[in-house]
Amino acid sequence: NKSIDLQLSLITVLCLNDHLLYSRSHLMSLSLSLSPSVFKNAVCKVYRFQTVDSKWMLVREQMAECTLSFSIPKQLIALYIQEDTCRIQELKDLGELSPHWDNLRKDVISRYDQIIKEYQDTLAELEKLTGPLFKPSCSKGQKYLEFIPINLHTQRMRVMYSFYDVVTVGAPAAHSQGFKNGGLQKLLSKYESEKKSHSTAYQCIYYPPEQTAKAREILCVVSQLQPHISALADQLLQTAQQSSSQPLRDVLKSLEEKVRPANAHSITSALNKPQALNTNHLCTSRNQVTLNVLENTLLESCIILSYFPPELPVATVVWWDELAVLVQSLKKCVAEVAERARRSVSFVLLQEAACSMAQGLQLQQRRDAVFSQALAALACGFAMRLYAGLEDKGFLRQLHAIGLVAQFESLLSTYSEEIGMLEDMEVGISDLHRVTFRITEAASEEAVSLQPTVSGRRDHYTVEVPLPHHAFQALPEELREGKLLRVLPVLFNVGINEQQTIAERFGDISLQERINQKNFEILEGYYKSLTDTVPSECLPCFQTQTDIKELLDTLGQNVVTKKRKNVEILWLAGMICRRMNGIRLTSCKSAKDRTSMSVTLEQCSLLRDEHQLNKDYFVRALDCMRREGCRIENVQKNIKCRKYAFNMLQLMAFPKYYRPPEGTYGKVDS
Repeated sequence: NKSIDLQLSLITVLCLNDHLLYSRSHLMSLSLSLSPSVFKNAVCKVYRFQTVDSKWMLVREQMAECTLSFSIPKQLIALYIQEDTCRIQELKDLGELSPHWDNLRKDVISRYDQIIKEYQDTLAELEKLTGPLFKPSCSKGQKYLEFIPINLHTQRMRVMYSFYDVVTVGAPAAHSQGFKNGGLQKLLSKYESEKKSHSTAYQCIYYPPEQTAKAREILCVVSQLQPHISALADQLLQTAQQSSSQPLRDVLKSLEEKVRPANAHSITSALNKPQALNTNHLCTSRNQVTLNVLENTLLESCIILSYFPPELPVATVVWWDELAVLVQSLKKCVAEVAERARRSVSFVLLQEAACSMAQGLQLQQRRDAVFSQALAALACGFAMRLYAGLEDKGFLRQLHAIGLVAQFESLLSTYSEEIGMLEDMEVGISDLHRVTFRITEAASEEAVSLQPTVSGRRDHYTVEVPLPHHAFQALPEELREGKLLRVLPVLFNVGINEQQTIAERFGDISLQERINQKNFEILEGYYKSLTDTVPSECLPCFQTQTDIKELLDTLGQNVVTKKRKNVEILWLAGMICRRMNGIRLTSCKSAKDRTSMSVTLEQCSLLRDEHQLNKDYFVRALDCMRREGCRIENVQKNIKCRKYAFNMLQLMAFPKYYRPPEGTYGKVDS
């Protein structure tokens, strides 16, 4: 690849004391080890460090941009537009409403139209872009780039046959919208409390977020059931023409499982907590949607099935005609259930939108942007981890049996604007629970066919990651069959800068403490499920003997310990993640300065703990990576200057090993 070859020749430099070496053959082989369809514009460095037994080890470091920085957000924006357009149509399909509700519906549709127009304009601007595959830190406040993650890069350190990956990205946050009133976590909490009072003024029932989410889930279930039942009903007719009765009974059993009363009960009971749907404002009797009607319609479908005895005779022409009538009645009943469920849920969502007015949709826009940044980073990490583990049978078994953990490390302070960033980030990462992954076989080995794709709605998205034919066919059967794969996101935050010093002495760090405690419990739960599901042989081997359980216990103790800038929380969470085959992501405001200190520290710690780096060389190796490695190249790419954005006064507040060497920092625009 001529472009890569040119770039590698341009970054060749000389490092004093022979710590930093370059080998073009090494660089090219390393660059090719990552999928060129997703990871591009690689910057590579090779170091030589001394081990405890006075030998030398080669350490290869590679940083790359990711096509998903833009492709995932653009796909999401298109899905947002599609979903909101469908929402408008659903509101129109409610039919004639009373004047009060008709006026509110017009207001809601008008606001959705405005959002769709803004998203269409944003998408059009993004489609025009050419050039770098990342958003530089100096562009984080630009409105048309608000869906794009800040400075998203992958980084890999390789030592012999071992490699260590991390995704670096600016904290997912709505910089273009500002943080004057806080971030999503605070804004959503305030919004929910205000919505209760608005609901009285607008004559509608207040539905908590979990209930409206449940309503959407029910509508999704009903929509999925309808084609399944219709297909099985058609299959029943086809099977009835065969001479054997056993296949007919099998189809009948499958059909009964789809429409038996338990399904009706689950739908109605879920919609009936704690209030019934308020449909008093629908004008015509045709649109009077009640839970009893839904349940009775499903029960009617089940009564149709009761006409058939357990032993079915071979069909005659007359008997088949009677069966066809019943099957047609069943399909009609199910279609009516789906239609009435759709209308009832649409009315619930109209009430929610009406009583929340413009504020709710503004928050949704903020949440959309933050989620887009978080998903792009996660998809990048998943693809990188998958490509690295294609020949690891233990990893693949864990992947389909229980899924992976994705550990987000954050270095934001809990002071001033960064509190709002952290509140945005917390919600954005929590929303990743709504995402699953699926591995597919690529249509070809061309780059365009190997790009991950996103589908779904706001309540659930699926990211499909295509693999070339030979790689896909080597996967376990469960993965080849398209099983949905879970990724469990966890977030740990420890502020390290001078603003965190102010927060710890004079401010409030409860947000950080709550986040760390909550996510420790999530991580601990994943570990218990992992040990119950997957044998320990599936997990990677490390030189250090401390087991995961002991590391978790130590992490739990640190999370509840009152200690300033307790970066050991981050070290422990990172170690646990790697030992559980997880995805590592590191963030600060722009993923440029503090993130660089964290990534290089983690790399040197791994060299010391896993590859016998001489302790006398630890600080020298750390300084070398920070002065001449990939991270200073990242700074150069972002601000066109090889200086970390620190000053001496700031660095006095940093933990010791998070300080860059002399001459690599200064006052710059970041």
